[in-house]
Amino acid sequence: MLIQPSPIAPLLFSKAKKRPRHTVLRIASKVTSCLLQALLAAQLFAQAHSAASPPPAGIKMRVCKDRVVPQLVDVTKKSGITFTHLSAPEKKYIVESMSGGVLIIDYDRDGWPDIYFTNAPTVDMALKGEKARSALYHNNHDGTFTDVSDKAGIATPGFAMGGAVGDYNNDGWPDIYVTCLGGNVLYKNNGNGTFTDVTKQSGVADGRWSTGAAFGDYDGDGFVDLMVTNYVDFKLSDLPGFGSKPTCKYRGIDVQCGPRGLKGAGDSLFHNNGDGTFTDVSKAAGVNDPDGYYGLGVVWSDFNNTGRPDIYVANDSTPNFLYKNEGKGRFTEIGLESGTAVSNDGSEQGSMGVAVADYNHTGRFSLYVTNFVDENNVLYQNLGNYDFREVSYEAGVGLDTLPYVKWGDAFVDLDNDGWEDLIAVNGQVYPQVDTLPSGARYRQPKNLFMNERNGNFCEATRQAGPAIDEPRVSRGLAVADLDNDGNVDIVVSDIDGSPMILHNNGIPGSHWVSFELAGTKSNRLALGARVTLTAGGITQTDEIRSGGSYISQNDLRLHFGLAVATRIDSVEIRWPSGAVEKLTNLPADRFYPVLEGSGVVNPEKIWPTRH
Repeated sequence: MLIQPSPIAPLLFSKAKKRPRHTVLRIASKVTSCLLQALLAAQLFAQAHSAASPPPAGIKMRVCKDRVVPQLVDVTKKSGITFTHLSAPEKKYIVESMSGGVLIIDYDRDGWPDIYFTNAPTVDMALKGEKARSALYHNNHDGTFTDVSDKAGIATPGFAMGGAVGDYNNDGWPDIYVTCLGGNVLYKNNGNGTFTDVTKQSGVADGRWSTGAAFGDYDGDGFVDLMVTNYVDFKLSDLPGFGSKPTCKYRGIDVQCGPRGLKGAGDSLFHNNGDGTFTDVSKAAGVNDPDGYYGLGVVWSDFNNTGRPDIYVANDSTPNFLYKNEGKGRFTEIGLESGTAVSNDGSEQGSMGVAVADYNHTGRFSLYVTNFVDENNVLYQNLGNYDFREVSYEAGVGLDTLPYVKWGDAFVDLDNDGWEDLIAVNGQVYPQVDTLPSGARYRQPKNLFMNERNGNFCEATRQAGPAIDEPRVSRGLAVADLDNDGNVDIVVSDIDGSPMILHNNGIPGSHWVSFELAGTKSNRLALGARVTLTAGGITQTDEIRSGGSYISQNDLRLHFGLAVATRIDSVEIRWPSGAVEKLTNLPADRFYPVLEGSGVVNPEKIWPTRH
């Protein structure tokens, strides 16, 4: 077997003196890992995903005590949402296990979040030319939703995975990008409740198997660009045989093949030309993934407060990417150097979803990445200057995740105490695991961690009510205050059955505030805007982001819990244009529409349809 030289070793030895000790050790561990993989490839493939490092000695579950946990109540039936994701019971092919994104979008600009569920056919259906029906649900303002998919014209985008929301033409109406197997779709919002497929003329088709997507204005020209992650080079005309290779086994049983053993597909960055078209600049920008890693979740975020959004990509079974925005249209991949590419012991993991937040009030955005079974979810604490430290186990968000296959995730202040909590959804990829004598089952509960306000979290899944402890096969997750009551709710998409709408009952006496921003010089949805808020002696920082979670989209409104504070002392908005705007002495428990350069305004000044 030919052993290829490690691409990591030059990075380690040429730059080691510039790195903190924990980063050097992490990369050194990675070098060793790569060499072992080259020597023992067959064995590793045969055991793909079946082995992982044990947790540190002495680590125990930290269950929440002496605090009230908000109740998350399943209101799906009451909501009128009847969507069901199609399912191939045996999941013979990996493409049948990876769909299930959910997008929150206020498509009609009435101030109430609507919901779009993606759907995918089975392989057998696709070979017969049959389509799966995705669904757009309009928010009726009374806790119920109405299916408007056919009227909107977005019911059948193709073999759909997930997507993202962004106003690509700055007309004030949010558009939808849907990732698919064999051809993505850009739906232009016409502003009258309908959408038009403008994929071909806009130049963002990408005919590979795309999964994650996120809009962001990386060059500050006022128009949002589009990053798309692709998974494996999968073709319906050349299907991998179920259980046919060593990489198609799991704990001794036959399962679907992949991603290990399959060729990767590379990624795409589309630059917005400002005229309704895009240009593929992936290679020139340095984000094309020439080695073909297995890309899933993706998000834009300014990790070093430079005013330029960086890109983070969660890769399955391969190291994750952190693309540092250097300006002038160029990015540098610093995943290993930053400490966000692999686990604390240097192992690449099966990464799926990604969430971003300033969970510990440092003014810096940290990362939480969901991973495969027997691999803990990782919390990368941002230490500044593109240096991150994995603190998963010590922070209390690693141990309880080990038995599950983890997908969509979000930082969200569920109890409005001013500190971001964490939720992640789970579900196996192999239905066949139910035949094994031991281990986690195909259907799995969710994970909920409440922020203890000291850098740590406590586990609260069972304390939040029976809904999130119910075993399901979940994929996408998105958060939004669906009923505008000041408590953020949870939307979960399952691939085997119906979605779950979790209403947050909140905590009595806790206050909140929400901001919806609109750019003038900046892109219209203000993607990338950073908001710093001070109230009740606490300073919080957040950012408007497209994409994230697992191939899903959260509400673009920024929500802040205020605990007992009834007024906001100050709000600083750093717009993507570079302009800085300050607001002071705002009453709590309100939604504030803010127009760049004008401050808080009547919402009809921004969205004429709102009343």
